[in-house]
Amino acid sequence: MIKVQSQRGEISISSAVFTSITGAAATNCFGVKGMAYRSMTDGLVHLLRREAMSKGVKVTYNEDGTVSIELHIIVENGVNIATVCRSIMGEVKYVVTKNTGVEVREVNVFVDSITV
Repeated sequence: MIKVQSQRGEISISSAVFTSITGAAATNCFGVKGMAYRSMTDGLVHLLRREAMSKGVKVTYNEDGTVSIELHIIVENGVNIATVCRSIMGEVKYVVTKNTGVEVREVNVFVDSITV
């Protein structure tokens, strides 16, 4: 949980907020099939349903009040992966900062699979 000071008091933002915003922003980008989750039981990568997207996102709170975001995605076949990842990084950074007021230090994107 991150705490933000305002003139009227303290605002606490849970990691669920960051993961929901991140998952929605990432999956709205062109070329993204969805969020990914690697199962610990079978080791396979699974496409997450919309209500479980947050499993593909990890948020780290930094000492300087910023957040670092790690997300795992599945991309569509035939897209330029580097371009899609750059698009996601920019979009996630913008949307999270705009909606929470918290600066995003970095966004790390892991492409776990490609749909065929």
